[in-house]
Amino acid sequence: MREAIDNALRGTYRLTVAAGLALGSYVFLALVPLAVVLTGTVIGAGTLPETVLVLRHLAGFKRRQAAEWSGVEIPEAYLPLTGRLGERVRTALTDPQTWRDLRWLVLHLGYGLGLFIAALVVWPFALLVDGAWSGLLGQRPVLLPQLDRLTDLDAAWSRALLTPGPGRSAELAERIAALTATRADAIAAHGAELRRIERDLHDGAQARLVALSMRVGLARRQFDRDPEGARSLLDAAQDQAEQALAELRQVVRAIYPPILSDRGLVGAVRALAASSGLTVAVEVDGLAGPDDPRPPAAIEAAGYFVVAEALTNAARHSGANRAAVHLSRVPRGLRIVVRDSGRGGAHEAGGSGLLGIRRRVAALDGAMTMTSPVGGPTTIEVDLPCVW
Repeated sequence: MREAIDNALRGTYRLTVAAGLALGSYVFLALVPLAVVLTGTVIGAGTLPETVLVLRHLAGFKRRQAAEWSGVEIPEAYLPLTGRLGERVRTALTDPQTWRDLRWLVLHLGYGLGLFIAALVVWPFALLVDGAWSGLLGQRPVLLPQLDRLTDLDAAWSRALLTPGPGRSAELAERIAALTATRADAIAAHGAELRRIERDLHDGAQARLVALSMRVGLARRQFDRDPEGARSLLDAAQDQAEQALAELRQVVRAIYPPILSDRGLVGAVRALAASSGLTVAVEVDGLAGPDDPRPPAAIEAAGYFVVAEALTNAARHSGANRAAVHLSRVPRGLRIVVRDSGRGGAHEAGGSGLLGIRRRVAALDGAMTMTSPVGGPTTIEVDLPCVW
């Protein structure tokens, strides 16, 4: 009997929390029409996305609560509320899960309070009937276990209302698979980059520094008996020090080109175009003005790598003499299009660096498409997501 009362108390407490959430939902529902009206004004244009975020927090609290009660997790499937204000409003209105959460909120107002009231009604009868039943017949309580089952009913209804539809579940599974592959590609690209840096340092700067140390040591030994010979060794050591510094700068430029910090992506791409050996036309939309925002550093570095690799491929492998680069700011990020006048027929398995471009882009959750029919032209189009 004591165990049954403890379980019933625990179930009643949970239903009380659910009823409190339902009352809070009632207040929130009264604010939803106001948020919709304010969204149409200039001052309150950002009210709707913030309201949807509050709705997601309420639904998230219920998901965690139901999962704790039933032991069954309820997945989330929300579109990100990022970007400009217009995009955030559009996402808030078109995300199917927003309407699913809103439907849950309305219905939970009824069953959240209803189950709590049912628990209050059951308690006195349960104490009377179960007390007499267990006292006279020595059997387990009958009505008290029903209080704990009411919480299971609340969790089951909430799970049914908040679980994403089959389409969204399939979309989430596809997204998870894509992210898994992207992470593997990013790890492979990162490992290849680390090996390249290690090789460049070992074969270049490190070898020159070792030779430099040896020449300085020889000069020290020779200084007293042959000053001219020591001077010659020191001159050679200075030349090697300058060469080592130049190679170290080259390694640093490969990690993050300093020209990006100095001149931004547009200036860096124009410098690439001027030194590529091809006649390259650079077109820019929404990035070259003094008031235009710059992409994040990681996006700029990836964009620079894409253009540099594409122009290098065009100069070395395609037989092209002309190319065009188009940089543009799009609502969801940065778009890069590189087109050359070469013979075409490029493919990622040919060792031309195209796989490296795809991996670098995928690591930032971007997308790359390439068309390269035999006879040309080859066009590489890359979209890199970022918030402006």
